[in-house]
Amino acid sequence: MEQIWQSYKAWIIAGIVAAVAVLSSIFVVPETEQAVILRNGKPVTVVNKFHANEDFGQTGAGIWYRVPVIDRVVWVSKQVLAVDMQRQEVLSRDQRRLEVDAYARFRIIDPVLMVQTAGSTTRVEEQLRPILNSVLRQRLGTRSFQALLTAERGAAMDEIRSGLDKEAREYGAQVIDVRIKRADLPAGRPLETAFTRMQTARKQESDTIRAQGAKQAQIIRAEAEAEAAKTYADAFNKDPAFYDFYRAMQSYDTVFSGQSKKESSIIMSPDNEYLRQFRGSGR
Repeated sequence: MEQIWQSYKAWIIAGIVAAVAVLSSIFVVPETEQAVILRNGKPVTVVNKFHANEDFGQTGAGIWYRVPVIDRVVWVSKQVLAVDMQRQEVLSRDQRRLEVDAYARFRIIDPVLMVQTAGSTTRVEEQLRPILNSVLRQRLGTRSFQALLTAERGAAMDEIRSGLDKEAREYGAQVIDVRIKRADLPAGRPLETAFTRMQTARKQESDTIRAQGAKQAQIIRAEAEAEAAKTYADAFNKDPAFYDFYRAMQSYDTVFSGQSKKESSIIMSPDNEYLRQFRGSGR
C-alpha cells in the first residue's frame, strides 16, 4: 500500500483535488427554491426562477453547477410566504378606534431584484411589515366601522393588497392576498360606550318596528270594522222590520238581564213605546 502511495502519490492527490472541485461545483436546486448565482457579488444566472402557471418538473430544478470559490449561491424561497402585522389601533372614518390584526401572503417573483435590494426573504418580511401597517391604517381610515362588517370589507382588502403590492414590487415580491384576522374595539371604556350606543340604536329600531306594527294593526282593525258595519247595514236594509226587532231584543236583553241582578225595579205602562215589540204587529 505504501509502495502504491509512493508510486501514484501525485495522481491520488490530483484525483482528490478534482473530486473536491467537482463536488463543490455541483449543487441540487429543489422545486421549492430559486437559486441566484453571484459571481464577484454580481448576479450571473437564476436557476428554477418562478414563472406563473408553470408546472413542476418543467422549471429547471435539479442538478446545477457553479465555479468553485468564485461563485456564491443565494437561496430564495419559491413558496408563498407570510408576513404578520403587529396588532395595532386604527382610527376608522367614523372616529372609532379599532384593534386590527392582519397578515399578508406574498412570493418572490424577481429573485435577482430581491437579492440586490433586500438580500434575503427575512429582510423582505421586515421591510413589508411597516409598509403593511401604514397602508392598512390609511385605507381603513377612509372607511367606517360598519363597512368592515359588510361586503364592503372585501373592496377594502383589495385596495390594501394593491397598495402593498405596489411597494413590494420594489423588492421583487408579489403580494397575493391581505386579510384581517380580527378587528375589535379596544377593551375598557370605548368598548362599553360602543356597546351602549349599539344597544340604544337597536332599541330605537325595535320601537320603530313595534310602532309601525301597531299602526298597521289599527288600520287593519278599522278597515275590518268598517267592512263589518257595511255588511250589517246591507243585511239590515234588506228587512228594516227585522232589524228593528233584532235591536229591540238586544236592548231588552241588556236592560232586563242586568236589572235582575239589582234590587231596584223598573215600572212601565203596557202601552209604553219601549215595549212595542211585546205587543206584536197589531199594536
